[in-house]
Amino acid sequence: MNITVTGRNFDITAPIKAYAEGKISRFGKFLSSDCDTVVILAVEKYRHKAEVVIKSNGIQIQAESITGEMYSSIDEVIEKLDRQIKKYKEKITSKRKCGGKGIHAAEADASTSERVSIIKRKKFDMKPMAAEEAAMHMDLLDKDFYVFTNEQSGEINVIYKIEDGDLGLIEPVK
Repeated sequence: MNITVTGRNFDITAPIKAYAEGKISRFGKFLSSDCDTVVILAVEKYRHKAEVVIKSNGIQIQAESITGEMYSSIDEVIEKLDRQIKKYKEKITSKRKCGGKGIHAAEADASTSERVSIIKRKKFDMKPMAAEEAAMHMDLLDKDFYVFTNEQSGEINVIYKIEDGDLGLIEPVK
């Protein structure tokens, strides 16, 4: 497990680095040994922020916490990661036992008349996956949508949460 601890507007001291690495290293038993973990610790005025991104076997698990003290931010983000990793492991074992559920496709209306400016860009690897696996990744990242390459069609799809708790799937038509 590769752990990188960085600081923003904050000098990382040896005790804080050791504390963060010690807490993160306990996830090594749940994840593969070749996973990369990035811990970003930041201080903005009175807010202490801890953000952790774990990349392992094509999945990405992310959590962040903002509190009044750095150690409590680290503890809180570790609790969030623990819940996410347990949820991920439960989904994998239940998927093995009883197969996945189907997801109904939904249409999306993409009409924008206003001029929009892009303020943030993200690039990430997209491995082909089933819609059920994409739903699991979306849940792990705690996001409302997830962009993925459909393993059946090879097209880029978007899976998203609907207000009633169900999921929608956007598939391109040519």
